[in-house]
Amino acid sequence: MRREIGLLSLTFIGVSGVLGSGWLFAPLLASQLAGPAALLAWLLGGLAIGLLAMTFAEIAAMLPVAGGIARLPQFSHGNVVSMAMGWSAWVGYNTTAPIEVEAMLRYLAPHLPWLYQSATPGHLSLLGMTTATAMLLLFTLINVFGVRFFARINASITWLKLAIPMIVALVLILDRFEVSNLQAGGGFFAMGAEGILASIASGGIIFAFIGFRHTIDLAGEAKNPQFTVPTAILLTILICFIIYALIQLAFIGALSPANLEHGWKTLHISGDFGPLSGLASAVGILWLVSLLNIGAVVAPFGGGLVSVGSMGRLALALAQNGFFPQLFETLNRYGVPAYAMLLNFVVASAVFFLLPFQEILSLNGAAIILSFAVGPVALMALRRLDPERRRRFRLPGATALAPLAFIVATLIIYWSGWDTYWRLAVCLLVGLILLLLKVKNTQGEQLDISESLWLLPYLLGLGVLSYLGDFGGGRKWLPFGWDMLLIAVFCVGIFWYAVRCRLSQDKYDRYLREERMAEDSQF
Repeated sequence: MRREIGLLSLTFIGVSGVLGSGWLFAPLLASQLAGPAALLAWLLGGLAIGLLAMTFAEIAAMLPVAGGIARLPQFSHGNVVSMAMGWSAWVGYNTTAPIEVEAMLRYLAPHLPWLYQSATPGHLSLLGMTTATAMLLLFTLINVFGVRFFARINASITWLKLAIPMIVALVLILDRFEVSNLQAGGGFFAMGAEGILASIASGGIIFAFIGFRHTIDLAGEAKNPQFTVPTAILLTILICFIIYALIQLAFIGALSPANLEHGWKTLHISGDFGPLSGLASAVGILWLVSLLNIGAVVAPFGGGLVSVGSMGRLALALAQNGFFPQLFETLNRYGVPAYAMLLNFVVASAVFFLLPFQEILSLNGAAIILSFAVGPVALMALRRLDPERRRRFRLPGATALAPLAFIVATLIIYWSGWDTYWRLAVCLLVGLILLLLKVKNTQGEQLDISESLWLLPYLLGLGVLSYLGDFGGGRKWLPFGWDMLLIAVFCVGIFWYAVRCRLSQDKYDRYLREERMAEDSQF
């Protein structure tokens, strides 16, 4: 593979992954749950995800490999753990592109009504299905022609994705900003601390930032990765926090007293392209509605493009781990895993046409979230396995902050809810069956089973907590707040057990030698 991605390009890959079409809707949901304190919720959510991101920043800079979400766990905990993380993330990524294409087509539908069947609204017509396939193919082709070409196209799109929400926020703030709204409906902390936590957990705030992971997946193609990767992750979180905070501030300030006469909880703003377009129409800035229309299409296009790039590297990583056939390790003359890209195009197309959209959404959330838990664990394991290796970025106070980041990662999974969690369990079960079929004659030592033992109590315990909890179909037997305290205690025990389950020094050294040999043959 070719190290052709600079700092700006890698940062824009992360930003494009974070700034999806969710920014059009997140301000309303956060305001309903937290009132004006949604601004504080964005800050706390950004800090929490930033802490988690910093654990990945250290290990991805230390070992900059393609498909890092799948590859990095192999160096700390071996094959079974890397399979679990890589397989679940790969399934999730293959649902991301179809979701982004569907979002794009829905926003285009008012202008191109032939995309959907008139008799059955919400169902694509034959032309719509053809258009969807063409979009998935376009994402694939842009990626196949090299990471430099992909990065240039993505950079152009990301400039738009940055400019549009910035313009929207600044225009609304300058044209109409009611300072009194910050104290309306019961004051700044109208919904209390519980409202702030609820908006972080179920208001979309914590999930808005998880696209930073794309910088990890493409770390294997970054120039000067020891500097570029952690810096790009930091900049991604910081830039996107500023955008989201400005949009939230503009949304709160642009509300009229009539919008708030029944309080924040019942706040409702309708618009063709989300609540922001409804506000823009209400204040008479019609050209801003047109700009939001463009943003509603550009945002998912960029997200789909980046997700296709990431899932190609994940398929490559799974092949390097021995889970996928070696064919998918093959690179074309542009240094891109073209066969892996083709596999992903076929799978993503099948997902798009065979599964209902709501099921795709649920599977997407379930499959991606597990991979976040491995970052803090791998960080502490690698600190013990390779303490002398030079680290350009080193998380300060990792003994305390890494377990805290693990708690954040686990809360992300828990907040996804029981309905999402059981789908994750099914996804992992399918992956385990495939692994057993592939390696039925392989000795347990080569699978690194003993290093994966921490996963069993972690997944079972988290499953029980999700079932008893208050999110996404849970039984609601755990009171809000106490559930998070219980998870924190659970996580501390699992975390240190997982660190103890790390690879032996001999295995780590062997995997590292194999990686160096593979890298020397590619670059």
